[in-house]
Amino acid sequence: MVRLVRIFVAQKSNKMSEKRITGIQQIGIGVENLKVAWRWYGSHFGMDVRVFEDDAVAELMLPYTGGQPRKRHAALAVNIQGGGGFEIWQYKGRVPEAPAFAVQAGDLGIFAAKVKSKNVRNSYQELREQGANILGDVSLTPDGKEHFFVKDPFNNIFEVVEGNSWFHDDKKHGGGTYGAIIGVSNIERACKLYTGILGYDKIEYDVTGEFGDLYAIPGGSCKFHRVLLSHSQKRSGGFSRLFGDSKIELIQVLDRQPEFIFKNRLWGDLGFIHICFDIQGMNHLKQECEDKGFPFTVDSAKKEGGSFDMGEAAGHFSYIEDPDGTLIEFVETHRVAILKKLGIYINMRKRDPRKNLPDWLVKGVRFNRFKG
Repeated sequence: MVRLVRIFVAQKSNKMSEKRITGIQQIGIGVENLKVAWRWYGSHFGMDVRVFEDDAVAELMLPYTGGQPRKRHAALAVNIQGGGGFEIWQYKGRVPEAPAFAVQAGDLGIFAAKVKSKNVRNSYQELREQGANILGDVSLTPDGKEHFFVKDPFNNIFEVVEGNSWFHDDKKHGGGTYGAIIGVSNIERACKLYTGILGYDKIEYDVTGEFGDLYAIPGGSCKFHRVLLSHSQKRSGGFSRLFGDSKIELIQVLDRQPEFIFKNRLWGDLGFIHICFDIQGMNHLKQECEDKGFPFTVDSAKKEGGSFDMGEAAGHFSYIEDPDGTLIEFVETHRVAILKKLGIYINMRKRDPRKNLPDWLVKGVRFNRFKG
């Protein structure tokens, strides 16, 4: 039986109110060739606007890069119609590793990225005409919404779902990142993070069983406990109108022992490496995470004097782990380029964190389309 739209109510302290999540900024994707992947994501998902591109050394992620600084090439691409971006990430000087086993639904970590669509069936037809590897047909989620799965040429699975918040009409069916399907070992324990800290306090469905809409994906015929979470509070501040609403689906496999997707591998290896939230009030968030048992495992402020420079953007970033080791990134943006060629940047530190950036200003990033 489907239980719809249940809201968790929690007491909020003054400290918590000073932390603000403005939306999913991006989902990280480890790839073998950044340019090839970027072209595919641009042509198939409309992720063709460059927010930043940086070719440097990842010096601060030592807990997840084998204790060594690693050379990498990274780019953040967005779809101007709305949604979070893709941080496309490629090792330099090291061949990224694939999982040593066939990843299945319910394995621990980010199994699939959700991307949103104005019309799911139109997106299905468009991707099919482009020759994309579509897994199965359009089917219904437990709450009766149309969706389907598609696999990119790099073995990553995306779920195309109905989106309900849009930023700009670019005459395309699809938008950007709308959330993720995350495998967990215990949903109740995982909700302490996803509901308690990340604000996904609204349950769209909470169901257990076997599900026909998952049969087309690897391991989809197993028995699962599935919970789809959304947020009852509208995100606000900064780029929140571009990021829009989002949903997280926690999925627990009940009739087999799941594997950790990044077992014996490094952050940045092939697959979905993290999900990143754009936030304001990093110090307040740090205290909240510590109080609730999810301390920062990486904090750029410790070595970068408060602002980490990525060329076209700068900010303060940190990481925590969910109870199963899935990496959650937080970024407090300090500076970002709107039109780099004209020297137009936004200093977010000088703005009221409660106010959205003007739409006309954010839409200026569409002139940074990737041409490669």
